[in-house]
Amino acid sequence: MESFPEACVERTVEWVDTDASGHQHNSAILRWVEAAEAELFRKLVLPDYFPNAPRVQQVINYKAKLWFGQRITATVKIHALGRTSLTMAFEVTSDAGDVAAYGTVTTVHVPNGTDAAQPWPEHFVRAVRGAE
Repeated sequence: MESFPEACVERTVEWVDTDASGHQHNSAILRWVEAAEAELFRKLVLPDYFPNAPRVQQVINYKAKLWFGQRITATVKIHALGRTSLTMAFEVTSDAGDVAAYGTVTTVHVPNGTDAAQPWPEHFVRAVRGAE
């Protein structure tokens, strides 16, 4: 099986990340995952990814609550690279190492000025597969 790159970010659950019950709001998970995704594509030196890769699917499985002041780690790893799509698996863990949420995010390559998915450019494929 192909080995793909990953990246992670560490954050503190801030007050704004919580809901009325005091634990993380469901949207906080996606913000942390997107921060890890941004780190991944900075690491791969692929700044042209974001304006050309809309999400077509997001799946989040919530397993545990995260509380204000708690430290978390969000990890994103490319799971599959298709001709026009890319699926990343993610995991958000607490400072105790417990998985709070996990899932996948799938994007497609839609170059600026087009309205349909197109094959990923060669430089992108090389970078994701580690050939650059």
